[in-house]
Amino acid sequence: MTPNGKPKLLVVEDDPGLCAQYRWAFPNCRVVVANDRRQAETLAKREQPDAALLDLGLPPDAEGVSEGFATLEALRAGSPGLPVVVASGQGQRENALRAVALGAYDFCEKPVDVAVLRTVIERALRLRELEEENQRLAQAPRNSPIQGIVTADEGMLKVCRTVERLAGVSVPVLLLGESGTGKEALARALHELGPRAGKTFVALNCAAIPETLLESELFGHEKGAFTGAVRQVAGRIETANGGTLFLDEIGEMPVSLQAKLLRFLQDQTIERVGGRTPIRVDVRVVSATNQPLEQQAETGQFRGDLLYRLNAVTLRIPPLRDRGGDALLLARFFLSRFAREHGRRLRGFDAAASEAIVAHRWPGNVRELENRVRRAALMAEGPMVSIADLEIAPAPVDAEATADLDLRTARMRAEREAIERALARSNGSLSAAARLLGISRPTLYSLLETHGLGAPRQRTDGSPASGDPDIV
Repeated sequence: MTPNGKPKLLVVEDDPGLCAQYRWAFPNCRVVVANDRRQAETLAKREQPDAALLDLGLPPDAEGVSEGFATLEALRAGSPGLPVVVASGQGQRENALRAVALGAYDFCEKPVDVAVLRTVIERALRLRELEEENQRLAQAPRNSPIQGIVTADEGMLKVCRTVERLAGVSVPVLLLGESGTGKEALARALHELGPRAGKTFVALNCAAIPETLLESELFGHEKGAFTGAVRQVAGRIETANGGTLFLDEIGEMPVSLQAKLLRFLQDQTIERVGGRTPIRVDVRVVSATNQPLEQQAETGQFRGDLLYRLNAVTLRIPPLRDRGGDALLLARFFLSRFAREHGRRLRGFDAAASEAIVAHRWPGNVRELENRVRRAALMAEGPMVSIADLEIAPAPVDAEATADLDLRTARMRAEREAIERALARSNGSLSAAARLLGISRPTLYSLLETHGLGAPRQRTDGSPASGDPDIV
């Protein structure tokens, strides 16, 4: 789209007279002209047209169609969303079918009716506008009350709404989910959306601190409590007084320390290591794990009474692979952010990369996706991010699913099924079948031939011969 609001139309034509005629025929467009494939590819990349009008007879094969089809394939590969209308004097039916099969929006035979061509181009431009609007809507995340959570998945939105409701009450919450699913972001939301927002949020990863230091880290210590304790130090629980303590990877907490944590949850009092004075604290505890705590409680690896204290409310966070189209939504969100941060002009993911993002299992969830997109934003050589930039496997090819998405194949299949049902319902009478289908009898004969369906032999009264099958 040009600054004055006019859509750009790329005309690929080697006839100067026709080029001038096309400029006159589309006053509402900014027409850019290319005379061969090389110019067409250059202009398509530089001008980013909204639609293209392509002649199949281009030099050096002006009398044939090979160069025109090569140009069509190049335009479709470089600009997958660009609607290309083919207008050619090489009007054989097979050329029209081949052009549509290669992704052309429509095919018009020369000499073209300018009014008809103008209508076709206007429809193509409208289609492009609708597709871009749909893409913008698809990429826009639905409203989420949680800062740092981008999602359009109903399951994840339900988790966010539950977090919003729980933020106002100080009950312990246990977040269950795989690594990288956003547990800390949800824990922060429980703190920031509630009455404790003005106080301290303290996060502690129980798996990242050696067992010998974890007790001191949680409860603090007095001066001289152990070698190296040269001063009194407040622990994480005491630091979080009035606010929220987030215990990540709670399943990794040593059993020996679980009893002391349980006592704190019951009494809201602590004692520093080496101390004897109880210290009352007011702390909300939010914990998270990817471990099966119920099973660990049954085997004695985790205290059952502590589990019941921690999971007054349990929230299960779905992994990224179960969040519908969130993988692609998040990938686009991250790409836009990293492109802006690093000053890269990136337009998005190519078709193969988009399919691979949707198909990938994402064992590392959102964290893995973010890291891969960050790397791709830095390493991509062109405006589109590829599979190689993301370093993920391509999506598996599903021939049946691909065939189902082909509109021509789907129309032909539906047409054949409708004809077969009409013939069955009319007991093989072509006249009755044509009436059911709302077409003339000659048209039905033509469709039977197209679909390879033999017409049933008829009696002189128009009914099928006795014992003849409906379809031969």
